[in-house]
Amino acid sequence: MPAAEQHSRRAFFGDLATGLGSIAVTHLLQGDGLLAADSSDGGSIRPQVDPGNPFAARDSHFDAAAKNVIVIFCSGACSHIDTFDYKPELIRRHGQAMPGADDLLTFQGQQGNLTKSPWAFKPRGECGKMVSDLVPQLGDLTDDICFLHGMTSKTNTHGPGENFMSTGFTLDGFPSIGAWVSYALGSDNNNLPAYVAIPDPRGTPQSSVNNWGPGFLPAAFQGTDFNATNPIRNLARPEGISQQTDKATRDFLRRLNERHQERYPGDTELAARISSYQLAARMQLSVPGVSDLASESEHVLKMYGADDAENSLKSSFAKNCILARRLVEKGVRFVQLFNGAYQTGGEGVSNWDGHKVLEQQYSKHGPVLDQPVAALLKDLKQRGMLKDTLVVWCTEFGRMPTFQKGASGRDHNPAGFTCWLAGGGVKTPFQYGATDEFGYKAVENVTTVYDFHATILRLLGLHHKRLTFYHNGLERRLTDVHGHVIEDVLA
Repeated sequence: MPAAEQHSRRAFFGDLATGLGSIAVTHLLQGDGLLAADSSDGGSIRPQVDPGNPFAARDSHFDAAAKNVIVIFCSGACSHIDTFDYKPELIRRHGQAMPGADDLLTFQGQQGNLTKSPWAFKPRGECGKMVSDLVPQLGDLTDDICFLHGMTSKTNTHGPGENFMSTGFTLDGFPSIGAWVSYALGSDNNNLPAYVAIPDPRGTPQSSVNNWGPGFLPAAFQGTDFNATNPIRNLARPEGISQQTDKATRDFLRRLNERHQERYPGDTELAARISSYQLAARMQLSVPGVSDLASESEHVLKMYGADDAENSLKSSFAKNCILARRLVEKGVRFVQLFNGAYQTGGEGVSNWDGHKVLEQQYSKHGPVLDQPVAALLKDLKQRGMLKDTLVVWCTEFGRMPTFQKGASGRDHNPAGFTCWLAGGGVKTPFQYGATDEFGYKAVENVTTVYDFHATILRLLGLHHKRLTFYHNGLERRLTDVHGHVIEDVLA
């Protein structure tokens, strides 16, 4: 064989090997999100943030259905099959072994038999959606709600589960969805934080500030946490200092800061620090007004249950719900409202983690959630705010259709659970996705947390693949390299 032909064949196979290797490397890099965004998505969009005014309102990527968001997060993993996911087969097979689950081990161990909900389900609203007697007032509003019954999580542990639902990652250190939204859109009110987290009256959730942290985004985009009973700390003027003296001092500091900034133009960290102090000064005047519920009518307080003298926990949570509405009314972009706290009183006492005595514990949690959140939806609708406020109800994962062996409660279940949306451009009344006949696994239109986040961003006019922040050599995003907008739920 001629030498030229041998060389040609050798070159051909060499080129073939190189080409195949390149294809493989490209596929792996794409899977890890290390390549540039697909040109069909238009590439990354990093908002232009002025460090001296980080909360200035910014344009969305396209027309938005919602301008503001209220997230109601039920910490402890609220059971879908005792609230919104009706399973008649679970009722019929009550007390029997779950098929194929003889050796099933979940988070806390072995499972017992299938167990129906202690609460009856009834058709609610004009749509006739079946909802439990545990949350009857929310059930009456099903005509205004879009249920996602095929939700799944990637963890069965509370801390990582809260992280995943709030940030899109199970590990600590990633930006919360509220931080991403305030980074992208800023705020319509420069006297209040763009992002507020309202902890439960009983305390903070298990992952605490990770739920509203900024991660690697600029620190300005962290949520400011306070509630109706625990106001923002250190805003009050110290005793002995008059209002005139306080104002004169602030004016003098502002002039000094302006001169200092003129000496160091382009110092973004200095500009950000000055901006944060200026916002704190403005909050001294604005926050007491928005958090003072004395101006609310008796009718509103009663509607929420804020006047309930027999259930102080419900009345305190109800006041948090009123605070959430007032914040959105004032232009706060993102409000994260928590129902349930870390185990301050033992397992399942202060949140929805009903492992051992579910009926006893949920009988206390249900009324605390039901009336105040139902009133929040009705109040927003009556004020004409629901059309451009997206209300999100979520929890970190669901619970098993069985009771745990030797107990009267349900174990953790990330394989299928329910979240819901209302207002802000979603289709209602509507149900999307489904779990199996027992409520164990999502089997129809299975939805991930990434899809959930992508859809929330879409309703705010944001493209989840294009909203990025460059960090450690990567274009990071809320949905990592996953997620699809759930188009079917958009109005």
